[in-house]
Amino acid sequence: MNPNYFRGAFHMNHLRIKLFMDGAELKDMQSFAKLPHIKGFTTNPSLLKKSGITDYPGFAKEALGYANGLPVSFEVLADDFAVMEKEARLIASWGANAYIKIPITNSVGESSIPLIKKLSKEGASLNITALMTVEQVKDVAAAIDPNANTVVSVFAGRIADTGRDPVPVMAQCVEILKPNKKAELLWASPRELLNVYHAESCGCQIITATPDILNKLSLANKDLNEFSLETVQMFRRDTLAAGLTLV
Repeated sequence: MNPNYFRGAFHMNHLRIKLFMDGAELKDMQSFAKLPHIKGFTTNPSLLKKSGITDYPGFAKEALGYANGLPVSFEVLADDFAVMEKEARLIASWGANAYIKIPITNSVGESSIPLIKKLSKEGASLNITALMTVEQVKDVAAAIDPNANTVVSVFAGRIADTGRDPVPVMAQCVEILKPNKKAELLWASPRELLNVYHAESCGCQIITATPDILNKLSLANKDLNEFSLETVQMFRRDTLAAGLTLV
């Protein structure tokens, strides 16, 4: 965690959007849970793989212990919906702040909407993930129960990777979900700190980001002349350290 976090966080006080940490490193979760601007955590199977997690329930127990009651999203692993449902109920048993992360489809493109509708009707706290289209958000909005806590994770960063501007898409998704007061739109897969402001401007309630991006909060509203000088100084240090010469 960047020790200068609070310098940047001070400049973020006017933002309404909630910051979640995205990752599966327990030491990061423990550190970020202590910061007042961090309001939750998200994980996924790819992050678990990256962190070398093999005992998923054991990891979840530790993560929830570090989270201090903040919401933590844990994704189901199965591709079969009957097994996925069993996994969802297991995740729900891990704690009141454990959100069940359900992908919008399984790996062969079959819709998860029937399972989402069933679990939501029962009052499960869900995080619907891997959405990228307005149509998918419409389907989710129609399926979820207004009395159940629901996070709708649209992968804005991946939309941007295709050359499309995600901001108009996300703004439209905000409007779709607006009638449901317990549904929150999450800007997923941000690529830079600026995306926090993008997400805020279009009305998203949550943005989740890796520690690398969250650590850049220390740069929020930094004086650009100062930043320019620091960049030149970095080049100088690296030149000397590498022993580079031209003449």
